[in-house]
Parts: sequence; C-alpha cells; structure tokens
Amino acid sequence: MSMLTELVKYAQRQVEECGLTTEPGFKDKDARWAIDIAADGRFLGVLLLGEQGQGRRFCKCPDLKQSELTGGEEGGRRSQFLLHTAEVVALYAGRDAQGEPQEVTDEKIRSKHDYFVRLLREASSVMPELALAADCLETSLPEIRAALAEHRARNSDGVTLRIGGAFPVESPTWHDWWRQFRHNLLASLPREQAASHEKRRCFVTGELTAPARTHPQIRLAAVGGKSIDSSLISFDEEAFWSGGLRQSENYSVSESAATAYAAALNHLLEVAPTLAGTKIAHWYEGAKPDGDDPVLASLEGVFSTETEEISALEHARKLLEAIRTGQRPELLRARYFAITLSANRGRAVVRDWMHGSFEELTENVVAWFEDLSIRLPGGSMSRPPKFSAVLRSLLPPKRRRESKFDDLPAPFVAQMWHVAVRNEPIPRCALPAAVRRVVTSIVSDEEVPHEAVGLIKAYHIRKARLRRKEGGVMPEDFKPEVNPNHPSPAYHCGRLMAVYADLQRAALPTVGAGVVQRYYAAASATPALILGRLARLSQAHLGKLESSGLARWYEQRLADIWSRIGDAVPRVLDLEEQSLFALGYYQELANSGRKEPDAAGPETSPAEGEDQPAGDNAGES
Repeated sequence: MSMLTELVKYAQRQVEECGLTTEPGFKDKDARWAIDIAADGRFLGVLLLGEQGQGRRFCKCPDLKQSELTGGEEGGRRSQFLLHTAEVVALYAGRDAQGEPQEVTDEKIRSKHDYFVRLLREASSVMPELALAADCLETSLPEIRAALAEHRARNSDGVTLRIGGAFPVESPTWHDWWRQFRHNLLASLPREQAASHEKRRCFVTGELTAPARTHPQIRLAAVGGKSIDSSLISFDEEAFWSGGLRQSENYSVSESAATAYAAALNHLLEVAPTLAGTKIAHWYEGAKPDGDDPVLASLEGVFSTETEEISALEHARKLLEAIRTGQRPELLRARYFAITLSANRGRAVVRDWMHGSFEELTENVVAWFEDLSIRLPGGSMSRPPKFSAVLRSLLPPKRRRESKFDDLPAPFVAQMWHVAVRNEPIPRCALPAAVRRVVTSIVSDEEVPHEAVGLIKAYHIRKARLRRKEGGVMPEDFKPEVNPNHPSPAYHCGRLMAVYADLQRAALPTVGAGVVQRYYAAASATPALILGRLARLSQAHLGKLESSGLARWYEQRLADIWSRIGDAVPRVLDLEEQSLFALGYYQELANSGRKEPDAAGPETSPAEGEDQPAGDNAGES
C-alpha cells in the first residue's frame, strides 16, 4: 500500500470536510498583519490578525514554488501574490534601537516589492480594487512602515491586504486570472526549470502525466531543531539523476498529486505530537472514531472524554469488546494510518509507515498497556504510562527530570513507537538502559521509575510470547505482581534481596546506608558472592526484631524464596538475568509493602494477629 496514495486519498476527503487546499498554485498561508485600505484608496492603518495576535490562516492563497520564483527575465526576483512578508510588501526592515522603522535597502528585496505591486496592477483587470492597493503601496510606504514599527512587527511577519473592509485573498474573483497567469509563467520558464513535457506513469495515481520537476515542501520546522521547511521527495544533486531525468522526475509524480500529498501531510503535522525530534502523524479511514483514538491513547495513557479521563487500558478493553460483540459495527470497517517523520538537513525523513485495521490497533494498545502494567509499592496498580514517560524512564535521572530526549536517537524512538502500535518485541537495545536506570535509582535511594520496570517486564513477556507463538496470551511466568512460581533463579535472587532489605529496615529503622545501597549492584551481577553474606547478616537482624511472630514470618519468607532458587545460586548473571533480578526485586518490594494481607495467606503475609512488616514504606528503595 503506497503511503503517498493514502495521503492523496486523505487530502481528497479533507477537501470536502474542511476545505483543504490541494490545487497546484494555491496554498493555505498565515498572515499576522493586514494593511487596511479604505474603499477610496486611503491608508487607514495596520491590523493585528487572529486571536491574541497569533495570526490568521487564509485557506486558498496564491502560491508559487521556489522553481517558479527563480530565473526568467526578472533574474530570480519574483514574489508571491496578495500575501507576503512585511519586508517585501512594505519594504520594512524592522525597528532600529530607538524604535524607528527601517527601510529595506537590499535591491533584490526591492525588486520583489516592485513585482508584488506589478501583480496587483495586472490582477486589477478582474478585481479593480487591487489597483487602489497598488497606489497605496506606492504613495504611503513611510506611513505603513511607521505603523508596523509602532506595533513592533517583525520584517518576517506575514502581511496581506484589506480593502474596503474585505480581504482580497479570500475572494474567488482572482482565481481564474491566477491560474492563467501561472500557466503563462510556467511556459516562459527555461527548459531546465520547466516541467517535463514527456508523460510518464504517476507513482501515486497510476495515470500518465507530466511529472512535477519539484514538489511542495513539508512543514517540519519544529522537528530536529530545523527552522526551514523540508522536502519529502527531492533529487537536488545531479549525481542522483538517472536516465536524463532531472530532479523529482526521477520519481514520477504529477503536480496535482504532489500538491495533494504535501497538503495532507502539512494538515496532519499541525496537530501531530512531537517526541524526541520526531513527529507522529496519524489518521483513520472508513469510520470516525468519535473520540475513541487508540493512537493518541497509547501516547497519552488516557482516553479523554467530555466528562472524565478514563484509563487508556480500561477504555481500550471496553472498546475492543464493543467491536468484537458488534456494538460498534462501524469500527469493523475502519483502518488506521500512521507516519513517523523527522527532519535532517532540510529533508523530511520517513522513520516509519504503519497501517492496519482499527480492531487490530485497539488490540495492540491493550497489549501494550497490559504488558507495561506493574504493581507499585503500596499495593496499587500502575496507571497506563504516557509513551514519553516510558522513553524518559530510559534516561539518566538528571535528563529525566529535565524531560530531555537528546540521548534517544530518532530511529530508536520510531522503533519503540512501532513496537507499541504493532505489538512487536521490545528491542534488546532498550534493556540495558532500563536495567541501568533501575539500578541507579535503587542504589541512589531514589524512587524507581515504574515505567522502566514495566518495560523490563514487557521485554520478557513479548520475547516469551514470540517464542511460544501464543499470540496475545499472557505467559504464566510474568505478571503485574510478584510470581512465586517464576522459573528463573535470577528473578528469585532479586526477590531475596528485597526481603533482606525489608528485614534490615524492620530491625534497624534508623539505619543509614543499608544492604541495598551497599550490596545491590554487586548482588545483581554476582549473586552467589553476595547473597550468602546477606544470609549471615540477616541472622543478626532477625535477633533485633521485637516481635517473635514477625521474626518467624521473615524466616518463612526467606526459606520459601531460597527453596525457589534451589541448590545452586547463580555465580554470574548476564544482562537478561540482571533484568529479571531487578524485576523480582521490585515486585517483591511491592508485595512486602502491601497495605492488606495477600489472598494467598501466610505464604506472603504474617499470620493473623502477628505484627506486619515495617510498614508501607519498609521496602522502598
């Protein structure tokens, strides 16, 4: 399925639904200021447009591509029509140190201004009021610049015209004139700039057409620190040309299709979330979700409704059940599409392209949050985390607090996003960062990010699921809470470490650096070397407990975990085993801090009437 084909289909639907502009030669543009001209041609002032001066979007503005603006008899000094920057429209170069307006002296900009005025006069043949605007720009420029300076306008701000209370750019009167003007302009371009006259098969529509020489740009200015628009398809170097084909003729796409896919992407990117230098654009086809948006839910961790915020996992489960039981038949036909984009030196880089059924997407979102779920110290279950929180949990503590993603490359972010949406195995490269983050937090006596622990659990669940080919069935070995029957000795070594730490805090509430800070890092790598030492140390701690019942409970708990490990304590743990050690430690920590006795009875909690362990915070790192 062609990504560009689906984008063109989306653009065609948006033309009907919201008036998206997809015709070549036209484009939606923003203007922050309007030069207000009376019906008799007098300059009235400048108007700040939009709510709170943020500017106003005009849906169908005349637009020339870069190749159409350069070359020809004007020496590359053509300009856009009806809407341009303040420096072109008013020869305004900004304010000086005293706040006085500065006039543009650059000859190239002044030539563009002359061309802007020339287009107004030529278009006045179909729209006479434009001649008044041309006269005003020739006679009132000092007053216009002074008004812009008084309002602290920037020379790069978009400026349009208002004549007699109306915006000419919103009138369809000039459209046919502009189409003919652009047709004549294209015919006058030098051969190396003009579109190919030889028809070729369009890769998007499949029709025979003259391929566009250049394609419209994509607005990725907020991605990757770029301040310029980016090209999705570009062959700007001769070394990339082939068969005598120039520029984008190497990938044959008609001008109308190129304009449509660019308009669709720009429309989607306006609301697309940004993650670590990447934009995630998505849409649906077949039926509108009406607020049930699994893609956004997987990013935000919640489904937002008008009345409340619902857990993404809870809502996704209900939505999936409604689809499967026929309560939402319209969603059986719905499909989703998602593109992950980033910018690299003026180019738009497609990091990922995904599509599938709405039902499959919802099922995968359920699996994502179920796999990440973990029981927290205190007994409650973790809420579905934001996707950004999962990524931040892989960063060092300082970076995580600052919400910086500099250490996470865009390809990795795209890969993790693909994993979440497609229900695929967690990449192994995420495991070292998650283990390191958990170990650092434990040893530093900081709060352990449950998202990192959940990611470790999800890694093993998805690896086991792939190995067993059980497709969506939760393996018995991995649960949100502690699993006494887990087959891995490394997992139980981590549990043992948590109980030793809990025991020490119960015996010595005011202890400074405890067994966790002193021994965790070594125990998680070489448990045979450390756990025997902690076993001997625990005898002293048991003797300091005031309650004999509590001492017996700890002895029983330690004996049970030791029996799970068996005769041979692992000498050395590899990376995956260290992650199981961390998972066992955290889950036992949560189990020890339960506010209520476990339903399993005395195996996991003191007998009725005996003292509880050292309280809700006894085992916290």
